[in-house]
Amino acid sequence: MLIILDKVNYVYSEGSGFEMKALNDISLTINKGEFIGLIGHTGSGKSTLTQHLNGLLRATSGKIYYDGQDIYDKDFNMKSLRSKVGLVFQYPEHQLFETDVFTDVCFGPKNLGLDKKETELRAFEALEMVGFPKELFYNSPFELSGGQKRRAAIAGVLAMKPEVLILDEPTAGLDPKGRDEILDRIKKLHDDTGMTVILVSHSMEDVAKYVGRLIVLNHGSIMYDDEPRKVFAHYKELEKIGLAAPQLTYILNDLNKAGFDVDTGAITMDEAAQAVLKSLGR
Repeated sequence: MLIILDKVNYVYSEGSGFEMKALNDISLTINKGEFIGLIGHTGSGKSTLTQHLNGLLRATSGKIYYDGQDIYDKDFNMKSLRSKVGLVFQYPEHQLFETDVFTDVCFGPKNLGLDKKETELRAFEALEMVGFPKELFYNSPFELSGGQKRRAAIAGVLAMKPEVLILDEPTAGLDPKGRDEILDRIKKLHDDTGMTVILVSHSMEDVAKYVGRLIVLNHGSIMYDDEPRKVFAHYKELEKIGLAAPQLTYILNDLNKAGFDVDTGAITMDEAAQAVLKSLGR
């Protein structure tokens, strides 16, 4: 076990006229090496939850443990936690601030107290990992395209060599090619290193393709926590809270209703193709 949340609650503006409960008795365990998807309607508590995992927000009540240590103990090293649990914000502009990309990516490892050589080596490796163009290393982050900014922001977190990588809508606004490139690289990183990855996304196709476990939040509570195919089997319930299943789920269910004996649990293109071929006896 890596991270444990025990009955975590969070209230914004507690005690004021604007009080709002964002998390409601959240209990879950995040294990080493998992690739987890986190979905929910706007305002469901996704970003609030992820910001608790590295201590950016402190729970109103409840406990959070990292590797068996209570992160709210007075002697707990919160700086160390934030180097181990890396969070890439939804808007890359929120974490890009240096004069050039390479200097920006060096910021994290430099703050860890690493020497110049190790800092620069980590920055170079991280930029390579995300496929950032070498010719843009010394450009201003604010001269980059949306996809390049996202790669730079992810590299800045990877340079700290975290044990957990949290990505909050990392492909928002990108075209399909850019989206697939970034997520394919994250998947390869996960497979090669065993890093725990938590992907916050509104794209049901993305979570169906990449994650092994899917958590659904609804009004600050966990509605489902299971493998994606089992969660998407509840597509009608998901629709009621403003979500959906991958398009393939609807197509396969329509085929089933039309008399084709297909596996409606298929959630990727390859699985769907096999399900249709099997129903046709091929």
